[in-house]
Amino acid sequence: MRILVLSQYYPPEPDPKIHALGRDLQTRGHRVRVITGYPNYPQGRIYPGWRQRPWQRTSLDGLDVVRLPLYPDHSRSAVRRSLNYLSFAASASVLGPFLSGPADAMWVYSAPLTIGIPAWWTGAWRGIPFVFNIHDMWPETVAATGILNEGRIVRLLERLGRFVYRTAAAVTVVSPGFRRLLIAKGVPEDKVHFIANWADEEIYHPVPRDEGLAARHGLAGRFNVVYGGNIGAAQALETLLEAAALLRDLPSIQFVLIGEGVEEKGLRARASALGLDNVRFIGWQPEALMPAFFALADVVVMHLRREPLFEITVPGKAYAYLACGRPILCAVAGDTADIVRDAGAGVSCPPEDPAALARTVRTLQAMPEPERRALGESGHRAHLAKYSRAALVGRHEALLVQAARSRK
Repeated sequence: MRILVLSQYYPPEPDPKIHALGRDLQTRGHRVRVITGYPNYPQGRIYPGWRQRPWQRTSLDGLDVVRLPLYPDHSRSAVRRSLNYLSFAASASVLGPFLSGPADAMWVYSAPLTIGIPAWWTGAWRGIPFVFNIHDMWPETVAATGILNEGRIVRLLERLGRFVYRTAAAVTVVSPGFRRLLIAKGVPEDKVHFIANWADEEIYHPVPRDEGLAARHGLAGRFNVVYGGNIGAAQALETLLEAAALLRDLPSIQFVLIGEGVEEKGLRARASALGLDNVRFIGWQPEALMPAFFALADVVVMHLRREPLFEITVPGKAYAYLACGRPILCAVAGDTADIVRDAGAGVSCPPEDPAALARTVRTLQAMPEPERRALGESGHRAHLAKYSRAALVGRHEALLVQAARSRK
């Protein structure tokens, strides 16, 4: 079967799951072509070594990858972010039908929702049914993060969403809550499929402690509460700083933030102003190194703002934490807390509650190390049983085959 993958983001940008899906589909005997943008996420700048052209054909692990131009940005400016999303939607709509080649089915990665425009247009021109994969629920996500609150645009996005869901052959979501929300919006129940996210087990798996890495980054001899991922508005990581201020009486405890994002500069300034010597920023690290950093964590932490949307959102890092076998402190309500609880992988506390977060860290620090290790091991078993890439890729493949048959 010939499969077209349409995504604004693609490696070397730091989300390998889309490429892993394409590569696995090709390994299963399908021919895969990818249409994507020039790499610029999360810095909002075109990566060194890349230069935007009207289009560029490249190859990655045998997959045919077509790059299209866009306006690079990942700031908090609603205007510039809109230009980023709409510019790729425009170039993919204009050039996509000509560069896609024939295909039997299309797999579309959303966010942003605007990717639905070229998905529909290319599908209509080429007669390609598409499966629409939702990782962030729009317009709810942009409203919850504060990037966009203008009512008229939010209503326009609502209408765009209804159109895309109606024209898609199938819609997949990464949380049970997203499925409930789409059904409430009127999407037919049999059209919406919950397929959990996954962490690439080729990268994310338990590894031994690297004491040299710990010494180089100031993690040796400390009780490390590690956050790894995007440092943005949705994560509300100022709560971690406020919890750190409440834990000054336990000097062995430190919070370690690994990653970058639009809030990183402000958080660094805030930590400095508060004199928090128990907070350490490590900055962006290659994904291949993240399991080694997680191995140095006594606890890994997830946090999202207290918003109804985030109660039905499951961050991708949840599966990376499970795959690496680390005990989890889950400061996210709803579906994510359910996953951690059902896996027996950690403990939970309310989001945006520094006192509750600090109390939970104290509890975990006082817990015997074998008990914390048992939490991580339980999470790793849950990952292998429920969230392995092989099983989940098979479910995506089945939907693509079903879509291709509906076309015929």
